[in-house]
Amino acid sequence: MIPSFPRSYKNRFPFRMGTTSFIYPDHYARNVQLLGPFFDEIELLFFESRFEDSLPSRNAVQELKDLSQQHGVSYNIHLPVDVTLGDDSMTKRMHAVDTINRFIDRTQPLSPSTSTLHLVKPESIQNKTDIRNWQDALYWSLGKVAGKEFNGKNLSIENLLYPMDLIDPIIREFHLSVCLDIGHLILSGQDMEKPFETWKDAISIVHLHGAAGGKDHLCLDQPASGQMKQVISKLRDFTGTVSLEVFSFSKLHSSMAILERMWDNRSTDCVSR
Repeated sequence: MIPSFPRSYKNRFPFRMGTTSFIYPDHYARNVQLLGPFFDEIELLFFESRFEDSLPSRNAVQELKDLSQQHGVSYNIHLPVDVTLGDDSMTKRMHAVDTINRFIDRTQPLSPSTSTLHLVKPESIQNKTDIRNWQDALYWSLGKVAGKEFNGKNLSIENLLYPMDLIDPIIREFHLSVCLDIGHLILSGQDMEKPFETWKDAISIVHLHGAAGGKDHLCLDQPASGQMKQVISKLRDFTGTVSLEVFSFSKLHSSMAILERMWDNRSTDCVSR
């Protein structure tokens, strides 16, 4: 028997309540069929680009578009993370730009609320000169992502484990949006409330998940309750998308129970399923 939810969460919050396309061990369309009746939005995860079937076919995209209309569900896209727009190799940067553009172009018929991108900082970066060269490479690459017709607001840059100050000028130069990942804030020991204020006019999506012991994408019982209370307080005025970025039904079911209880100012114990 396929596990499901006790009720729909559509229009439950001021933001669009979403989760990932990796909740059930099945393909994208099947996950949308099972999740669409309960959530406002689905985060379509395209983490890898190197396999022959990594890029969804046009038929697959059309099926997802049909399911969107059938279930009244919107999408956001997580772009591949296995290419590096800031690589010091021109050849690799050109490949990264081409890859990201192909995924953006292929998924445009889905009218995603945002397409989320990682700007990975290579571990080899050691000094200010390295950082400047990396930033220059990112400027070059982002200037070529999706071409002149693409609205920068449709591309959201996700905070990783380095300070967002390093890419602040790039986000503002290209008028990009921000994907605020709560788990990454926890793992890097950063302030939980400040980013909401710094980027309040730019945040289009929040990735919400637990993090502890160097691991993320955990149930929402993992952050300290004080941290989650800070996040909840900021979400009360948020009208974008909140994606519970977990990858199993049990974690999603438990996390939704916690989120609802915290939203209603009740107990936050994790429920196991």
